Amino acid sequence: MNWDWDKLSEQKRRQGSPIPEPGRLGEDLADRLSDIKKRLPGGPKIIVAVLVLLWLASGIYIVEPDEAGVVQRFGAYAYSTGPGPHYHLPFPMETVKTPKVSQVRRVEVGFRATTRDGLTSPYRAVPEESLMLTGDENIVDVQFIVQYQISNPVDFLFRVAHPVETVKSAAEAAMRQVIGDAKIDTVLTAGKVKVQDDTRALLQEMLARYGCGVDVVAVQLQDVHPPKEVVDAFKDVASAREDKIRLVNEADAYYNDIIPKARGRAAAILNEAGAYKEQVIRRAKGGADRFTALRTEFDKAPAVTRQRLFIEGMETLLTNPELEKLIMSDEAARQAVPYLPLEAMRPAPRPQDAPAAKPKGGAQ
Repeated sequence: MNWDWDKLSEQKRRQGSPIPEPGRLGEDLADRLSDIKKRLPGGPKIIVAVLVLLWLASGIYIVEPDEAGVVQRFGAYAYSTGPGPHYHLPFPMETVKTPKVSQVRRVEVGFRATTRDGLTSPYRAVPEESLMLTGDENIVDVQFIVQYQISNPVDFLFRVAHPVETVKSAAEAAMRQVIGDAKIDTVLTAGKVKVQDDTRALLQEMLARYGCGVDVVAVQLQDVHPPKEVVDAFKDVASAREDKIRLVNEADAYYNDIIPKARGRAAAILNEAGAYKEQVIRRAKGGADRFTALRTEFDKAPAVTRQRLFIEGMETLLTNPELEKLIMSDEAARQAVPYLPLEAMRPAPRPQDAPAAKPKGGAQ
């Protein structure tokens, strides 16, 4: 902004005020500062003392309960402090870092979750991290997270240049190794828990070897599926395998239902045949022994034995309820005409031997 000195002079002249000269302004300001210095007790020494006190007070720091204090002296690690108020030599001699050691940190591999207005929106896939090769040479899309805590603040801050990137790279390498030793069916179905446990153990071993000062809390699979380009074909194959398993199970169930019944039926038939065989043999032996005994008795007393056999035969005949009996006297028997019913004894004709019926109204 340019001053119109002529207009300002004319305005001061009209008001009757003295018009200061331009070079006089700097001299007035210097005079006033000199007056202030003269009025302060001690002058510049007090200002220097206040500045020194402020510089010394900058070394006071407080470590929160979930933090650890790590003091550096001229850039190198000096000592550690716990929660509470502490003091270190002011900058540039000493500095302090307070990493949160109880905080569970999170690393995402294979995807990136985004938050908008406090809500987690659908994540973005990162195929260069998620696509992995299984042990049976199939490609699978694996997205997972790693949760970890700082176990050694000094190692976490100074041992590795980029600890977060190191944890992420080591997690991806560990997961690739575990997936490479497993089959795709195991990874997609019942083997997820084993994959998580094996990856966590392997990742912890790798980070301990690197000296990251990190404890791996958990490795959790978020989404495991075949690549989008082959997901339809993979579903068809999975459906065919499920049908195969279902049919095999049905066949096994039918086998387990039929075979024991058939074996039981065969065993029952064999037992019945064995029993019938034993019965026939014993009956034949009994008949043979009885005939031998009768023959012996017949040789000793033929008339008595013949009479006994006749009585036993008549007893058996008369006590049989299935036979029709007609008792006649000797006189009636001599007068009766012997009759043999041949028609009643002839077997009945079979249905296929009957003549075919002639159609009604047909040719004679």
